[in-house]
Amino acid sequence: MRILVGWEDRKQADLIGMYLSVAENDVVIADSLAEFAEAARADGPWDAALLSLSLGPTDALFSEFNRFRDRFPVAPIIGACDPQEVFSVVRFMARGMAAYVIRDASGDFMFMLPQLVESTVEAARAELDRQLAQRLREEVDSVRKLQESVIPREINAPEGYEIVARYEPSQIRVVGGRPVTLAGGDYYDVFRLDDEHLVLLVGDASGHGMKAAMSIMTMHTLVRMIRNQRYRNTADFVAQINNQLCEQTIVAEEGGFITMLYAILNCRTHELQWTSAGHPTPLIQDLNTGEVQLMGPRISGGLPLAIMPDVEYETETTRIPPNARILLYTDGLEEAFPEGDSQRHDQFGVEGLMRTMKESRDQPLEKAMQALFDATQEFTRGAGRHDDTSVVMLERKR
Repeated sequence: MRILVGWEDRKQADLIGMYLSVAENDVVIADSLAEFAEAARADGPWDAALLSLSLGPTDALFSEFNRFRDRFPVAPIIGACDPQEVFSVVRFMARGMAAYVIRDASGDFMFMLPQLVESTVEAARAELDRQLAQRLREEVDSVRKLQESVIPREINAPEGYEIVARYEPSQIRVVGGRPVTLAGGDYYDVFRLDDEHLVLLVGDASGHGMKAAMSIMTMHTLVRMIRNQRYRNTADFVAQINNQLCEQTIVAEEGGFITMLYAILNCRTHELQWTSAGHPTPLIQDLNTGEVQLMGPRISGGLPLAIMPDVEYETETTRIPPNARILLYTDGLEEAFPEGDSQRHDQFGVEGLMRTMKESRDQPLEKAMQALFDATQEFTRGAGRHDDTSVVMLERKR
């Protein structure tokens, strides 16, 4: 550490410098207020200052104290005063003096200084870390709220259908059991193209935090910009989104990508046309029997978005029969795992989703979706899903 010592008694100052230098600190001694001011200006930055309150007139000393604080706001100042001058410390403490020591006539206080300076610097750095962490939490929370603001809250289902959807950010426990809600890269959207066609979309950006959230915001903007160009099939639309995302550095840098499931429901023919860009395959359930199956291969679709341009994607078509449910989801739902299983050997999995859907077949659609979140949460043994989750469920009535 670099420590500036302002001390009017040169003999004592040399002893203090020797004691403080034992821990290989760089100690500079100033035995007048003018020298202290000059060293503060010329030889900074400093990790800490030790300042005798007898170094100069109180008002002049207080002014120089404030200048040092303003110039080096993260460097704590430790004061030292004679017993009869303790009252003068209050003024300095009110302005941010980190600690102080009483000077005894025998000089024993000097033996305390190395530990006092070290502990005060550690406390100041810990407080700075806390403030930075709080600021980061606030920034992440702002990004998360911005992300959530683009997710539709009101969904108007076409006649003969019911639709529910939900986004839930990941929530993990940290030291002390305090939950932390993270910004993430999950997303869903449901909107009408016209009176006969309804779009259902789920997406998942790689990674966590602000980059993932901003990647999803970028995709959302592109989808909304070109959605009315009426692409003939979902594969053409996904290919166009991919080409544009490849030009967006915020998504593609450091190997980032987005998986997406884009589907268009023809409300007249009940055909669901869909394209997967590296996204989990939707599930379809026959409510008459309760049976659930994949709507296509377990691993389907082309490359995730933003990896490379001019990728060809496939269009799949599934007819939705009466009394059936469709589940579109991001992998945070199936990849829920118990606390302590960091290798994810024991995931909830597609089988867990199918099992839960079967168990909730007689429940209203909203409760059936809630059952999926409850089941995966229970599976983690209270640890919470470590990935954010988006779910869209659609039910065709009889």
